[in-house]
Amino acid sequence: MNAEAPDASVETPADPGRIVLLTASHRVAPGLLSWPAWQTLHAADRVLVTDPDHPQLPYLREAGVRVEHTAPSADELVADCAGGRTVVVLVGGEGDSRLTDGLARLGGSGRVAMPDLELLPGSYDLPGARLLDLVQVMDRIRRSCPWTSQKTHRGLAKYAIEEAYELVEAIEDGDRNELREELGDVLLQVVFHARIAEEGRPEDGEEPFAIDDVAGGLVEKLIHRHPHVFGDETAETPEDVHAHWLRTKAIEKQRTSVTEGVPLGQPGLALAAKLASRVRTAGLDVPLPEGDPAGDPIGYELLALAVRAEADGADPEAALRAAARAYRDAIVAAEGGAG
Repeated sequence: MNAEAPDASVETPADPGRIVLLTASHRVAPGLLSWPAWQTLHAADRVLVTDPDHPQLPYLREAGVRVEHTAPSADELVADCAGGRTVVVLVGGEGDSRLTDGLARLGGSGRVAMPDLELLPGSYDLPGARLLDLVQVMDRIRRSCPWTSQKTHRGLAKYAIEEAYELVEAIEDGDRNELREELGDVLLQVVFHARIAEEGRPEDGEEPFAIDDVAGGLVEKLIHRHPHVFGDETAETPEDVHAHWLRTKAIEKQRTSVTEGVPLGQPGLALAAKLASRVRTAGLDVPLPEGDPAGDPIGYELLALAVRAEADGADPEAALRAAARAYRDAIVAAEGGAG
């Protein structure tokens, strides 16, 4: 039996080609593209860009990649890929919804053979890259918002305390979504104060500094206080780490009293525990004051309880807060029963 010869009248479908949407993070320096991105750019039949000021353009031209400034429609782009051609379109980090929506409609119509569509990230954000966005947004708000532009360090101080308490509450509640939001609110306070400090206004302190100075100082402090991580010293236990921290901190601060650096404005139980911790760490023997017998002894009794709790490894502020929350729950339950 003879095999049938192919019918010459039947046309073989042409290769519809390939469309590559090449993205690059605006948080990474232009030109720092991945090797697959460079390979695709050099091998493409056409490289298109809709934005004549695209930050990658100078680097592509320097690398010998010919880029055309044009904004093709979905139909035009598909037609240009016919015959197995590869067309690369440079898009911003947010993509090009006009083009992708048009390609989706065209593909859904079934009218044409669609090219392969590939999204190729040319560069990726590094960890912490969104902090750059935060700094940029904060800068714009500081310049343009009537409320934000007038704030000073002193005017914001109360919010830092409030946000810190809300963060602690989220931790104690164990609510991960709330924790993430409250961490953001605390971070906002840091970035806000740093942005104010850039201006060097007399009411805020004339010596200006910026968020990079804050971060740089923190990096130096962390490296210096972790010689077992960044240096030659060793630490096998958390106690060893704590000892390293205390030694380096004492050298840095050169304090004349163990009470220096203890904020007196913090809640009373936390203040008492912190002072007790400093005394115990320094090896001092300081008897607790007994107070005036004719006065109210409750403060000195609370002081003794806080010192005892700290010595036992407990946080008296957290312990009292937990007890108060239990009391709050009991009140709510009693209100429900009375209703």
